[in-house]
Amino acid sequence: MRATSFVCALSTILVTAPASAGLPHGTPDSAGMAGAKLEAIDSTVADGLAKGEMAGCVVCVGRDGKIVYLKAFGDRQSEPDRAAMTTDTLFDMASVTKPVATATSIMLLVEQGRLRLRDRIAQHMPEFGQKGKEDITVEDLLLHQGGLIPDNSLKDYDDGPAKAWERICALSTRSAPGTDFVYSDVGFIVLGELVRRISGQDVHQFSQARIYGPLGMKETGFLPGEELRKRAAVTEQRNGNWMRGEVHDPRSFLLGGIAGHAGLFSTAEDLAVYSQMMLDGGTYQEVQVISPNTIGAMTRSHRTTSGLRGLGWDKHSGYSSNRGELFSDRAFGHGGFTGTSLWIDPHLRLFVIFLSNRLHPDGKGNVNPLAGRIGTIAAGAIKDPPPAPVDAASVLVPGEPNPARTDSHSPQSVGAALRDVLCGIDVLQRDGFRQLQGRRVGLITNQTGIDRQGIPTWKILHDAKSLQLVAIFSPEHGIEGKLDQARIDNATHPETGLPIYSLYGETRKPSAESLKNIDTLVFDIQDIGTRFYTYISTMGNAMQAAGENGLRFVVLDRPNPINGVDVAGPVLDGGRESFVAFHTLPVRHGMTIGELARMFRDEMKMQVELEVVPVVGWRRAEYFDRSGLPWVNPSPNMRSLAEAVLYPGIGLLETTNVSVGRGTDTPFEVIGAPWLDGRRLSAELNQAKLAGVCFVPIRFTPASSTHGGTPCGGINIIVTDRARFEPLRTGLEIARQLRMLHPNDWKLPGYDRLLGNAETLKAIEETKSLDEIDAINQGRLQEFLRRRARFLMYD
Repeated sequence: MRATSFVCALSTILVTAPASAGLPHGTPDSAGMAGAKLEAIDSTVADGLAKGEMAGCVVCVGRDGKIVYLKAFGDRQSEPDRAAMTTDTLFDMASVTKPVATATSIMLLVEQGRLRLRDRIAQHMPEFGQKGKEDITVEDLLLHQGGLIPDNSLKDYDDGPAKAWERICALSTRSAPGTDFVYSDVGFIVLGELVRRISGQDVHQFSQARIYGPLGMKETGFLPGEELRKRAAVTEQRNGNWMRGEVHDPRSFLLGGIAGHAGLFSTAEDLAVYSQMMLDGGTYQEVQVISPNTIGAMTRSHRTTSGLRGLGWDKHSGYSSNRGELFSDRAFGHGGFTGTSLWIDPHLRLFVIFLSNRLHPDGKGNVNPLAGRIGTIAAGAIKDPPPAPVDAASVLVPGEPNPARTDSHSPQSVGAALRDVLCGIDVLQRDGFRQLQGRRVGLITNQTGIDRQGIPTWKILHDAKSLQLVAIFSPEHGIEGKLDQARIDNATHPETGLPIYSLYGETRKPSAESLKNIDTLVFDIQDIGTRFYTYISTMGNAMQAAGENGLRFVVLDRPNPINGVDVAGPVLDGGRESFVAFHTLPVRHGMTIGELARMFRDEMKMQVELEVVPVVGWRRAEYFDRSGLPWVNPSPNMRSLAEAVLYPGIGLLETTNVSVGRGTDTPFEVIGAPWLDGRRLSAELNQAKLAGVCFVPIRFTPASSTHGGTPCGGINIIVTDRARFEPLRTGLEIARQLRMLHPNDWKLPGYDRLLGNAETLKAIEETKSLDEIDAINQGRLQEFLRRRARFLMYD
């Protein structure tokens, strides 16, 4: 056995009088939950077992101080001999070690005044402060924003813990500390060593003395004893031997089984005690382990480039696929590589523990989506949901007041700073342009690129002293957004004299010549939340050009005006990509342009250095009219938020022989054609009882575009309840009715140009029902939601 820490330090573990072990069990009714709904977990797990997602698992749900659901499923071992899973099975917690052992230990040291979150690691371990790591703080590592790589080579651990530490200290950073989220085991190995340096105890000894011992968690810790190992879930084989009660993570193993990133073992009922302690403000059965203020600081939301994180905890980030869909904004949790997850929701007074051996026997299981579904079922079973949390807007962001750095723990002070939405350009100014310091910038923008005061982004960057604006690039409709033509030429900017290179003219991608004197491309254009709106294609093309020419790409993010929650519509067929369909997205993608940039980079394997300057204060469920931002028409025919809401469904029709209101005062609010019977169509649509919308027959004459100058019969589409309205469902029903009422007049093939989905087109041709069309699209839509989760940045 190797030494159990970088420098082996054995000391007496002092444990206060333990609380009575075990959280009481109760009925779902006694905790305000519907037992019948909780039973849906059984079939959900059975489905996961049938699909081979794991050999077995234990699920534990608790609320209001009681365990209301605790069951074991499948096997704790299937090879070479079978052993059934039991509720007292011991599990390798893998990365759940990070919050439950290491981060909790760090926060206890902070609470004791022995450490500060703003302390630089090098203050306590000087040898670490080299090669860009000099300014990494404790908080940076807790948020995975230290600039460290995810994992260093296993060979770095071959010569023992002392040499491994030397090699970690010799690592260089991959990004500036505090700027970019990169999930890093190395960072938590460093935090584990920090616990030892400050306290004189390794993370195993410290957590036993200060956390698990006082809580009576007798089955939780590193290096489990022989009796516990007998009922441990088996993972994979190492050197021909099955790992049972032996840490799976290879770096933790080479460090002797004790490390800051992995190595903790526990059981469902022990974790229930820890969870209840966190829900009860740090106290369990009259034993106070940690203060309520410390828990508040630990679990408050921090905005990162991956989404929302707590200190050591996940909140709502690209790693949150195991998070229940119905959890509140205050929920926090974490998952582990071995198939474990723990989520705690103070607002719902709920915890959900999912422990599996998904790696047994062949390492191919996949349980994060399953764990998320179980969390959703548990939250959905609550019969007495509390009102919305009052501190839902409390999100910490770079440059805003930070309780960890200002010694102020008032969430109200942070919430007040976020009442008005700040777009990326506002955040850039607030931060003193540090993201563009010393850069030669090419700006891709139009009339929507303005700050909160309405000052154009080109002017702000042109006047900034710390950077040089070299050129401007314009998308479809030109720099002022007033042109509606097939080609736009290059020009000279009248106020600055800078060249304006059109990305909707001779080329739709920046040329090497236009990028010659630029080292950074900045994108600031308001998107509309729909796949076929071309600004996202302009961004994607520019990202590719930036990568090909070795340029940095910075997105100044803006809200999705039609909200960032609702996702709908057929997903683009592979191989159908075009300028109106840059990537395999559904029609309504529910993402900001910054989130899309992150998806494009990763999924399209773009070799480009990308930074997204985030929006501050916007919440995913909000439409643009909640932002306090001025509406600027993003294009000549997108004249209001009402039209933007309709656009995903109605815009699909404009490549057919139907007018969608271009050439009228209300584009996308009316449709028509000379041959269209508005009375019949409105009657059929109203009879379909589509949610949140009604239809009125009209006659109109568009001044231009399709049927310009020709009287048309048609309908006016009136949204009566935006919260219930589904634009894609409405648009597809209109297409169905046009096919049924006017099969010889309406030219169906043109509908596929923006739809981009052959199965859906065939279903409309055959006038299948909306439910049948939904069923056709459901599988690919769910796949997209799983893809999308990695890139979301906002709660």
